[in-house]
Amino acid sequence: MNDPKRLNNILVVDDEAVVRNGISRVLRDRGLAATTAEGALEALNLLKSRTFDLVLLDIRMPDMDGMEVLKQIRSKYPKTQVIMVTGYPTIDSAVQCIKLGALDYLVKPFRLDDLDAALEKTIHLKRVGTKSAKEARGLQIDRKEALIIGKSRSMTSIFEKIRKVAPTDSTVLITGESGTGKELVAKAIHAYSLRKEHEFVAVDCSSLVETLLESELFGHVKGSFTGAVQTKHGLFELANKGTFFFDEISNLSLKIQAKLLRVIQEREFMKVGDQKKIKVDIRIVAASNKDLQSVVRSGEFREDLYYRLSVVPIHLPPLRKRKEDIPLLTEHFLEKFSRKIKRSVPQVSPEAMEILMEYSWPGNVRELEHTIERILILEDTDLIRPRDLPVFISQRQGDFQMFSEDPVSLEELEKRYIRFVLRRTKGKKIKAADILGINRKTLAMKIKKYGLY
Repeated sequence: MNDPKRLNNILVVDDEAVVRNGISRVLRDRGLAATTAEGALEALNLLKSRTFDLVLLDIRMPDMDGMEVLKQIRSKYPKTQVIMVTGYPTIDSAVQCIKLGALDYLVKPFRLDDLDAALEKTIHLKRVGTKSAKEARGLQIDRKEALIIGKSRSMTSIFEKIRKVAPTDSTVLITGESGTGKELVAKAIHAYSLRKEHEFVAVDCSSLVETLLESELFGHVKGSFTGAVQTKHGLFELANKGTFFFDEISNLSLKIQAKLLRVIQEREFMKVGDQKKIKVDIRIVAASNKDLQSVVRSGEFREDLYYRLSVVPIHLPPLRKRKEDIPLLTEHFLEKFSRKIKRSVPQVSPEAMEILMEYSWPGNVRELEHTIERILILEDTDLIRPRDLPVFISQRQGDFQMFSEDPVSLEELEKRYIRFVLRRTKGKKIKAADILGINRKTLAMKIKKYGLY
C-alpha cells in the first residue's frame, strides 16, 4: 500500500470488541494511528474533540443505528471519510450507505485486501481534495463528461491503470463487450494525459466503407478521385498534438492497417493522391469488442499492428461480472435522467434492485442506462418496484416454468433450466451438476455455451 501515513487518524467504531480490536491492530501494523469506540455515542463524542481522516463505522449498534451516525458525520464533519462495515449485508443498505455519502461498504468478515483497497481510496481522496459522494462513485473524466462508475475490485484496478498510463504516450488497446464503456475509458486516458488541452478525435471503424475511411483519416488532394473537388484535411491532421481513438479497430481493412502501422511507427502519413509526407504528433488508443488475437490468427488483422497497439492492454469486464457496481450505476442513471426530464429522483425497492442484479445484461452498462431511462419516462412513481421493470428483465427472476404460451427449442429449454438450477444452488457448480445429473466439466461447457456467467 502506498504511503499509509498520509492518513493521520482513524476511528474504529464497533460494539463487538473482537472486531474492533482486530481492525485497530491491523491498522496499527500498517503504521496508522487507530482509535476505538464501542458505540455510536462514544464515537460522536470523540469526533467533537478530535479530527479524524477516516471512520470505520459498524451499521448495527445497540445505542444508535450506524446510518444515523453516518448522516451526522457527513453533515458536521464533511472532511472525514466514512467506510461502513456490516455483518448483515443487504442490497438496500449498501445503496443507502453510498447515497448518504459513505466512501465504501465492507462486509464482515472482509479480506485484508478489501481493507487496503478502501484505505487507498481514502488516501487518494485526501491527496486530490475532498470530493462529493457522487465523484467518489468512480473516475471523474472532466466537468462535462459523466463519471466512469464503479467501485468493484476490477474497476478500481482499471482506474489505477488509467492514471498510470495516461501521462505517457504509449498506445493502449481497450477490449470488452459492446456497451462496457470503452470510449469513456479512452476519453479518461486523454483527460488525464498531457495532451488534454488538444483534440480527442474518435472514429468508428465499422461505420464507414474503406474508400471513405481512408479519405477521412488521411485527407485527400483535389482531383485524387471522382468527387474530390477540393483538398481535404484528414482526421489525423485535426488530432495533431492530441489523442486519436479507433473504435472497433478490427473492422479496418488490411490496406488501411498497413498505413496505420506506418503512422504509429514513423508518425507521418500522406494524403490520398499525394506524395508529400505530413508529420503528425498523436497518441493512438484503440478499442475492440472482438478477441484481436483470434482475428490475427484468422489472417484478418496484422500481427505487427496488434503488438504495436497492445503496448498497454485494458480489458473491461462485462456488467454481469461486476454486479456490485449495479446499484451505483442505477443511482447515477436515475439522477442523470431525472434531471434531464425535470422530475424527482425515485428510489429503487430492494426487490427491484435484486432483479436488476440478477439479470445478465447482455448489452452491459449501455443496456442498463437505456433501461433506467425507459423506466423514468414510462413509470410515474417515487419507488421503482419489480412491476415497474421491463417484462424481459422481471420475468427472468421468476421461478423456472417448464412450458409457456410460446414454444421454445430444446436448446433454449436446457439453457433456462440450467440457469434456474444455478440460481437455486446460488452458483455452486458441483451441487448444480449433481442435480442436473452431469459432471462438472460438462456443466462448465454448457455455462460457457449459453453465456450463463
